[in-house]
Amino acid sequence: QVQLVESGGGLVQPGGSLKLSCAASGNIFHIYTMAWYRQAPGAQREFVANITLNSNTNYDNSVKGRFTISRDNDKNIMYLQMNSLTPQDTAAYLCAADITSSPTYVLTKHWGKGTQVTVSA
Repeated sequence: QVQLVESGGGLVQPGGSLKLSCAASGNIFHIYTMAWYRQAPGAQREFVANITLNSNTNYDNSVKGRFTISRDNDKNIMYLQMNSLTPQDTAAYLCAADITSSPTYVLTKHWGKGTQVTVSA
């Protein structure tokens, strides 16, 4: 079984910063692309950013230049540094990872349960 656990969320004032972490553990053979998504109340889940095994990155236009995604392959942890936060960034932030596990080694997308980020004065 694979677990993804997010941490680092909280309440921050507009213009502030937060750094989120996503730790993967369990029956992991290999982790490929990792990603952050977010979901505000009553809204659809939306893509934020992803990072490939070779650390190539992609960002949604709404966060480009403000958020930075990174990963530590030795520790199986992904990060999201969020700067210049606005109230529109308020959402539950979920991590996802494409992982192969024994015994099938089929590539499967796993999800964390999310960490809440609230940007408010």
